[in-house]
Amino acid sequence: MAAPVRAGAVAVRGLLTHIHTRLLASCNLLPQSNLHTSLALTAKNWERKNRVVYPPQLPHEPRRPMEVYHCRRQIKYSKDKMWYLAKMIRGMTFDQAVAQLQFNDKKGAKVMLEVLLEAQEMAVRNHNLEYRSNLHVAESFSSKGQYLKRLRYHGRGMFGIMDRVYCHYFVKLVEGSPPVVEKTTGFDQAKAYVQQLRNRTIIHGL
Repeated sequence: MAAPVRAGAVAVRGLLTHIHTRLLASCNLLPQSNLHTSLALTAKNWERKNRVVYPPQLPHEPRRPMEVYHCRRQIKYSKDKMWYLAKMIRGMTFDQAVAQLQFNDKKGAKVMLEVLLEAQEMAVRNHNLEYRSNLHVAESFSSKGQYLKRLRYHGRGMFGIMDRVYCHYFVKLVEGSPPVVEKTTGFDQAKAYVQQLRNRTIIHGL
C-alpha cells in the first residue's frame, strides 16, 4: 500500500506546483529576463568620478595625470572568469592590454576590449587627451551582477533553482606610463626576513 500512497503524494505535489506557477504567471510575479529591478544598474558611483573637478594647480606643482573611469554592467558572464582577465591586464599599458585581449578567444576578453576602446574614446573626447595611446590600466576588476532565478524541472513533480549569472566590469585608465614596480625574488624576501629577525631587541632586558 506504500507505493500507491507515495504516487498519490507526488501527483498532489506536482498539481500544487503547477497551480502555484499559474497563479504567479497570472499575477505577473514571475521573474522576467527583460525586467531589471537591481539597484546596481541605477548606481552611477563609478562613472561619477569622471565629474570630479580639482582645484587649479600652482606653477611649481607637477602636472596631474588625466584619469577616466568606465564600466559595463550586467554582462552575461561569470564574475570569477572575468576576474582572471581583469587581473591579467592590470598595470599594463593600453597597447599591451589591447594586444593581450585581441589574441584571447574568451568571451570576456571581447567585452573587456570593447570597454577599453570606449574608455579611450571618452578620454580623447571628454578629457582632451593629447596622445590616445599614452594610457595605462590603473584599476581593472569585476563584481557580481544581478542573478536571475530560474526553475529546473525534475522528475516526479520536483524542481530545482538555477541562476543566470551576470557580472559588472570596471576599469580606470590613467595618463602616462605605468609605475615601475620592483620585482623581488623569494631569496630577497628571505634575506629581508632574516635581517628583520636580527634587528629585534629585547624590551626591558638587561
